[in-house]
Amino acid sequence: MRNTGKGSGRVVVVVVPEVNLLDLAGPVQVFDTAAHLGGDYRLEHVGASAGATSAQGLALAGLAPLPSLAAGDLVLIPGPRLRADGPLAPAAVVDWLRAERNSGARFASVCSGAAVLGEAGLLDGRRCTTHWDLIEPMRRRYPNAHVQEAVLYVHDGPVSTSAGIASGVDLALSLVERDHGPTLTAAVARHLVVYLRRDGTRSQLSPFLCDRGHLDSAVHRVQDHIAAHLDARHTLADLAEVAHLSPRGLTRAFTTAIGMTPLAYRQRLRLDLASILLTETDLPVEAVATRCGFGDARHLRRLYAARFGTSPAAHR
Repeated sequence: MRNTGKGSGRVVVVVVPEVNLLDLAGPVQVFDTAAHLGGDYRLEHVGASAGATSAQGLALAGLAPLPSLAAGDLVLIPGPRLRADGPLAPAAVVDWLRAERNSGARFASVCSGAAVLGEAGLLDGRRCTTHWDLIEPMRRRYPNAHVQEAVLYVHDGPVSTSAGIASGVDLALSLVERDHGPTLTAAVARHLVVYLRRDGTRSQLSPFLCDRGHLDSAVHRVQDHIAAHLDARHTLADLAEVAHLSPRGLTRAFTTAIGMTPLAYRQRLRLDLASILLTETDLPVEAVATRCGFGDARHLRRLYAARFGTSPAAHR
């Protein structure tokens, strides 16, 4: 199943006993920051009971009951500390997930939270991942799941899973990007002082967040402008006006800060966005070319083949 658009904005955070605090706090901070920066996220913290104690001993209270879900809702399950001598998840949570699996909601887990989804059968037939230390136990316990190793996170239809602990932030940023696009995601990541990988199978950083470690505010302004208007046909002179520099001055500043010219940077972002859209949506190549600022599909195909060594049709 491909991503078909943004969700409802409702994020239901399921707090289970002995939840790991970073598994919980990292993704929640991402969605909360996105909401403050213009994303329509509404966080709800729920549980099988009104309170739970984290794996680190912090008491968490005021949890709402497990709710009914609607299409587009996102259920987030931060990972608990798993014990060999106890249940992997509260029975009430597992039963609730089973009952709501056909609601049209999306489900995401952080680290060992994948085991909670596994107990409810939501990983059957799907690619997924978890903490490296749990890969083999997950494969044995959920033989119908396709547990991936050496990845940061995996999206498979409405189910998303992340690897260990801090990778929950990467997963949450990826979900924000799916919902609201790269500009808001870049703003959230910069606010949180983190970097985003597009997905765990790629070694490169997100094209919208890499080359942002410099301190040149004029170059940052132009990078933000390009990311927000990739379909525009801005000239070097147009971009220089955004930076309040001369065209020659902007080119020199870009080359010093990131090692390439503004127009080369724009082309790289356009091609990387095209790769994302071709992989994660059902848009035809012609529509992708228009959205990414290419004159036509033929132009996109030529540049795409030169950059990636393959045709855009290879993603279909």
